[in-house]
Amino acid sequence: MTANAFIAFQKNEESRAIVEAIVEDNPGAIVVEQPAMVKVDVPGRLVIRRATVEDKIGRSFDLQELQIHLITISGHLDETDDEFSLSWLS
Repeated sequence: MTANAFIAFQKNEESRAIVEAIVEDNPGAIVVEQPAMVKVDVPGRLVIRRATVEDKIGRSFDLQELQIHLITISGHLDETDDEFSLSWLS
């Protein structure tokens, strides 16, 4: 059984675009919306690609901006200028 990697954001307009990008790049993503936050679970590995976020948000985007909206993460973090990923190693 593979553990889920997850990320949770404050619920706002920019995080909505980020979540749309995550869903596009992670076909197995499960989005759980709550009144003040949105959580995304993905089996095994969750990836956020800068290019996809830029497409959804309509401007250039530095992945460090995720920190502004971030509530919590679960998984081993790997981050480059182009990709932010969370995963559970077997």
